[in-house]
Amino acid sequence: MDAENTLIMTLESGPVTIKLRPDLAPGHVERIKELAREGFYDGVVFHRVIPGFMAQGGDPTGTGSGGSDKPDLKAEFSREPHVRGVCSMARTANPNSANSQFFICFDDATFLDGQYTVWGEVTEGMESIDALPKGEPPRAPGKILSVKVAADD
Repeated sequence: MDAENTLIMTLESGPVTIKLRPDLAPGHVERIKELAREGFYDGVVFHRVIPGFMAQGGDPTGTGSGGSDKPDLKAEFSREPHVRGVCSMARTANPNSANSQFFICFDDATFLDGQYTVWGEVTEGMESIDALPKGEPPRAPGKILSVKVAADD
């Protein structure tokens, strides 16, 4: 395991280990690690959880329209397929608008391939993602307790 490129996301439902993919999206991985190290994601909810599709979080306002105060990221699209466990960046209609929001695929969502930046994959704890409350938004959204880079522990 490459501790510098491993995230430990602790949810109310349990821990999730994410292997970061700087080989696919170096700028996005750098941003995720930077935000994690600042504690940006701690206490943020999954505001959009669609069964059979994906769980989206990373907005400090919990509405789906917020982000960090850092500049938006240039798209780093790849041929990596959006399949179960893949972590990818959310964005607006502008391909270069990803900032802090991300989603984790519950199932194959290959129709997203080449249009969203894949930056990681869940290697352990997918059952904790599966257990998130569903809805757009969920009545009682699942919360991220903490996100840490494994190398920092």
